[in-house]
Amino acid sequence: MNAIPRKTWTVAEAKARLSEILRLASEEGPQRIGTKTPYVVVPEEEWLKRAEPRIPLGRWLVENLPRGFDELELPDRSEPDRPSPFEDWEFDDEEDGKEDAK
Repeated sequence: MNAIPRKTWTVAEAKARLSEILRLASEEGPQRIGTKTPYVVVPEEEWLKRAEPRIPLGRWLVENLPRGFDELELPDRSEPDRPSPFEDWEFDDEEDGKEDAK
């Protein structure tokens, strides 16, 4: 399959000849549509072959962990809880009362 589109279809041509463009993408390779902002139509199978497989974030973090931090000191998780910065806040319950009255 040829990876470089031979022809650039105008958007108007693509609207009128979509079936042909899909067939050509399947038989001949990618089809380019548009000149100002070009788009390329490729069969899904071709797209999936070229797409990088997604790995879970946790695995990526472990695989890309900076090396040389064997002696990294982690904070003690048994520290006492920190006070909440919102403990002294007062909340208005007026809005709730107005909604109930409606």
